[in-house]
Amino acid sequence: QVQLVESGGGLVQPGGSLRLSCAASVNIDGMSAMGWYRQAPGKQRESVASITRGGRLNYIDSVKGRFTISRDNAKNTVYLQMNSLKPEDTAVYFCNAKQVLTYWGQGTEVTVSS
Repeated sequence: QVQLVESGGGLVQPGGSLRLSCAASVNIDGMSAMGWYRQAPGKQRESVASITRGGRLNYIDSVKGRFTISRDNAKNTVYLQMNSLKPEDTAVYFCNAKQVLTYWGQGTEVTVSS
């Protein structure tokens, strides 16, 4: 059973930064891809960023140039560095890992507000 634990969410002012972490209970190098999704109130969950086993990166257009996904295989952890945060980035952020099955963390809340 793969467990994913997110951390790093919180309240930040517009223009601020946060770094989210996703710690996995297994070797993430064995995952075909890992990523971050978010779900804002009243909206569907959407993919924000992903990184494949080969290191290919993908971002949703609205976060390109502001968010950076990375991973540390030695720590089995994936990060999402979020800069220049906007109120529309407010959401619960979920870590996702894909292998044969897809696994989800419990989510961490990010609120961008003055």
